[in-house]
Amino acid sequence: MKRLATWTTGALLATFGTGALAADVVIGVPNWPSVRVTANVLKIVLEDNLGLDVELQNGSNPIVFEAMDSGAMQVHPEVWLPNQANLHNTFVKEKGTVAMNPNGIPADQAMCVTKGTAERTGIKALSELSDPDMAANFDSDGDGMGEIWIGAAGWASTNVEKIRAKSYGYDQTMTLKEMDETLALAEVDAATDQNTNVVFFCYTPHHMFQLYDLVQLEEPPHDPAKWNVAQPTDDPNWLENSSAAMAWDKAYLHIHYQAAMDESAAAVLSKVNLTSDQVSAMVYALIVDEMDAEVFARKWVEENADQVDSWLN
Repeated sequence: MKRLATWTTGALLATFGTGALAADVVIGVPNWPSVRVTANVLKIVLEDNLGLDVELQNGSNPIVFEAMDSGAMQVHPEVWLPNQANLHNTFVKEKGTVAMNPNGIPADQAMCVTKGTAERTGIKALSELSDPDMAANFDSDGDGMGEIWIGAAGWASTNVEKIRAKSYGYDQTMTLKEMDETLALAEVDAATDQNTNVVFFCYTPHHMFQLYDLVQLEEPPHDPAKWNVAQPTDDPNWLENSSAAMAWDKAYLHIHYQAAMDESAAAVLSKVNLTSDQVSAMVYALIVDEMDAEVFARKWVEENADQVDSWLN
């Protein structure tokens, strides 16, 4: 696998802008497990079938979109909508410098507890966390506040979970923990083994539902008219000006790519189609089976040759 490097926006654009890297296609790789596998699948397909030189580069969602806009990167393998709607609207709808594969992978986002947690605490609804007595069930360090994992730093969903916590009121009773997903799921492992309580951001496609017996906390149904969510790139006062005391809408994951990129690669990227079960299996192989992302991706491409052929023809 070619080296993955982490870049700041300025360094990224400056380096690529000078032509320092000669790759035909640069795929951006944000910091969650499924996107790493998908990026490697796309890399192998483009290199083996089109003869292109493909590089993988780490980058947050805004960095990857800005780089696709400038031509410094060509692909974002997994854009969550509506999570990244602000970036999609800016670069796809308004500027037209980025295109979207129409084949979205359905996804769900919520807050979950383990079945044992639900039985011990009696919690059923997310709004109950605003009750100090319920929140006390999740206070593992004795500071008077419960703890809840809301996602990793840099995820658009993490910002939305801050808005939801404020809207429900449990930002006053719960410490909102931002950490790498691997560390967060290690805490779920420990809580399961030790019969302690845990509440955390959960989503599909993901292997966590195969590993744990989870209970999704109840919420009012999604209402687009009342879902008022802004991101920091939209509004400097995004948190205080946003509200969302309700369930997430159904999400979809889409490949995005530079509109002006290599035409043969763009034609392939526009046809890629994966299922939610396939993506969950990819994450399981990477995290649970501890397979190298490139090794698994090459195995997946070989075992799904007919599906890959449909992208090429």
